[in-house]
Amino acid sequence: MPLYQPSAIHHLPFYDVIVIGAGAAGLSAGLWCDELGLKTLVLEHRAEVGGQLLRIYNTVENHLGAENAVNGRQLRDKFVAQLANRGFLLQTEAEVAAVDLTTAGTKRFFLKNGAEFSPRFLILATGVKRRKLGVPGEDEFAGRGLLESGKRDGDAISGKTVVIVGGGDAAAENAVILAAAAEKVYLIHRRKEFRARAEFIEKIDQTSNIEVLSETQVLEIIGDERITAVKLQTTPHSEPFQIKTDAFLLRIGVEPNSELFREHLKTDANGYLEINSSCETSMTDVFAVGDVANPLAPTISSAVGMGATAAKVIAARSLSEDRNL
Repeated sequence: MPLYQPSAIHHLPFYDVIVIGAGAAGLSAGLWCDELGLKTLVLEHRAEVGGQLLRIYNTVENHLGAENAVNGRQLRDKFVAQLANRGFLLQTEAEVAAVDLTTAGTKRFFLKNGAEFSPRFLILATGVKRRKLGVPGEDEFAGRGLLESGKRDGDAISGKTVVIVGGGDAAAENAVILAAAAEKVYLIHRRKEFRARAEFIEKIDQTSNIEVLSETQVLEIIGDERITAVKLQTTPHSEPFQIKTDAFLLRIGVEPNSELFREHLKTDANGYLEINSSCETSMTDVFAVGDVANPLAPTISSAVGMGATAAKVIAARSLSEDRNL
């Protein structure tokens, strides 16, 4: 797939469509915009494309055509290979710094390198990020005891103690996965009841080296060269206590990457961009696709479908506008 160098991005020509984000939804939008003859640029702020696909470490079994993908990265590679000969342009390491959607019909945004764009149509495919606890130590131990995934990091915690925080499917499933290798797994949840599916709760109950600490919150992650303990509290007024651990995994959900757009576009109470059935936001000609606009069904399949939907709507609208010129 053709790439512009960061130094050349100041001189890019006009585009019918600019897609911000190159996960499954953004890549699908780029593919369909190109298929429909729209001059398109896809921008990705990371060094590589894929978004949340790169954080799927299990075999992908529930997306049509992906039965042989051992993980999300391999599926991403298949997507990129399919797009290699397409005509849209992809720019990585292109981070949006500011957005101006204050004037009706205006779609201006600026990259951190100073480049400015004002496309005819804008597709937001910025995805989600993992929610954080906001406690001391949370950002200090990357690569030093902070785990990315039970599936990926299982071998690293063989015979060790692990603390997992969360109350949904992801936390419960990771507890079961890590318990197969770890000596001890603590599953910590701030509420009394778990949201995880019954099948996961049943497996936890049947696994002797998983200890559940409900109605408990994490106050601090402690360590020196690596994580050594976590400080906990069972109620707001109880005495804090510590448990020793070799590793820590956080699974308390995700939040949308919509901060730059919340001033201009309607969102729900959790910051997800609100869209209609055509994937159009509250501003005409600004679309949102994928997880950033889909809190109820954030899947690979829905992301790919939303990218195609936005592109088809844009192509039809563009043709109609051109005819009326």
